[in-house]
Amino acid sequence: MVTVPGRLGAALLFASLAAASIGDRLPEFRECVEICKQQNCAGPDQTPIPLHHQLLLWTCPSECDYACQHIITSARVAEDKPVVQFHGKWPFIRVLGIQEPMSVIFSIGNFLAHYDGLNNKVLKRIPATYTLRPFYVWLSYFGMIAWTLSAVFHTRDFAVTEQLDYFGAGASVLYGLYYTPVRIWRLDRKEKQGLLKIWTGVCVAMYVAHVTYLKMWAWDYTYNMAANVVVGMLQNGMWSWYSWHKYRSSGKAWAVWPGVVVASVLCAMSLELLDFPPIWGALDAHSLWHLATIPPAVLWYK
Repeated sequence: MVTVPGRLGAALLFASLAAASIGDRLPEFRECVEICKQQNCAGPDQTPIPLHHQLLLWTCPSECDYACQHIITSARVAEDKPVVQFHGKWPFIRVLGIQEPMSVIFSIGNFLAHYDGLNNKVLKRIPATYTLRPFYVWLSYFGMIAWTLSAVFHTRDFAVTEQLDYFGAGASVLYGLYYTPVRIWRLDRKEKQGLLKIWTGVCVAMYVAHVTYLKMWAWDYTYNMAANVVVGMLQNGMWSWYSWHKYRSSGKAWAVWPGVVVASVLCAMSLELLDFPPIWGALDAHSLWHLATIPPAVLWYK
């Protein structure tokens, strides 16, 4: 469940970035890029690109684009003009060719939270005979896959890495919706196997339809956002109800934890509403949101 709301924030952010940014429409930026390409990318004497940049598929034109982003940004700051986005992103300072290093680090942090939860909590503490154990294992797998794709996307933003990030996030969000009623209403039990098969088929069909629409019909940011929001809110609502209902009926402290995790994830997601230029060229609201989703993941496995 933790993975799901966390990845949901990505859909909210990137939907808002779909339109062309102010920065790449600036005449001075376009002129800078063209001059840079003419001087560095044409002819046999092209400016050499460091090997570690080549390994991350930086080309001469993309190097010019990156350099001009920072040239224009420095000039705007010197003139007390606001920092603007380029190609839907703030002008981050890359590290070793990585476009958004802090988002990569925090994505890896989320991956490690799920990896540790799987290997040191689920597999070690839950008996292999417990019928819910496979669902917990797959929850961890979906989380690790989603955050791996997030780290790849923030390392280098290409159409293919963006799509994989979206599909990984979507799978994680939808698996959370799948898993939630299985856990709450114990669809894993033998007498409910018919319901489980129907629910499994419904969720698989929804994911296939989702990916098919985005790939074959339209790469629609607004639709993707709406789909993730609806699915995420449904499971958050179910977990909140479950936590309240169980605590009222049992009085046990453990029953509060699902509600606490949901509340902490929602607080983390609120960072997406506070979009601001990156501090020190590295920390923006989106990277801090990645950081804020690590503690709820750790809490969930406890």
